[in-house]
Amino acid sequence: MTYTAYAVTETMDERADTFEFHRPRLFGIAYRLLGSHADADDILQEACIRWIGSNPSELRSAEAWLTTIVWRLCIDRLRSAKAERVAYTGHWLPEPLGSAALSPDRTAELASDVSIAFLTVLERLAPEERAAFLLREVFDFEYAEVPRIVRKSPRVIDGTRIRAIWFRL
Repeated sequence: MTYTAYAVTETMDERADTFEFHRPRLFGIAYRLLGSHADADDILQEACIRWIGSNPSELRSAEAWLTTIVWRLCIDRLRSAKAERVAYTGHWLPEPLGSAALSPDRTAELASDVSIAFLTVLERLAPEERAAFLLREVFDFEYAEVPRIVRKSPRVIDGTRIRAIWFRL
C-alpha cells in the first residue's frame, strides 16, 4: 500500500465521494470481522461520520485512514459483543450475505460455499487475532502495517498470526 499526499481543499461532496469509492472494501472488512450485515453497516456509518469530521491536512492516505478506523471500530464492537455473548450457550454464526433474488443454482452453490466454515473458524479467534489474521492473510496488508492498525507490537502480531494459523485453524 502506498501513501500519497491528501488534498486539503477537498469539499464535503468530494469527501463523501471518496468514502463511497472505498465503501465496498470497507464493508468487506467490517462484514468479515463482525459477521453481520447490520453491524457492518453501523460501523461504516460511524466511520463515515469520523471521516467527514476529520482534518484532511493530517491525512497521508484516505484508504489507509478509513481502513484503520473501520478495523478499530470493529475490534471495539467485537470486544463489547464478546461480553454480551458470555451468557449465550449456543454457537454464534454470522448471517449469510446474499440476495433474495438469487437463482436456485446460485443458492445451492452458496450453500456449499466454504465462507460459513471460514467465518466459523474466525469466530474462535480473539478480536486482535482475527484482525491481524485477516489484514495480513486475506487483505494482503504489509507486515509493518498490521501492528500499527491493531495497536500491538510486531512481535505480538507475528505470534498471534502464527497461533491463529497453526493452533486455531
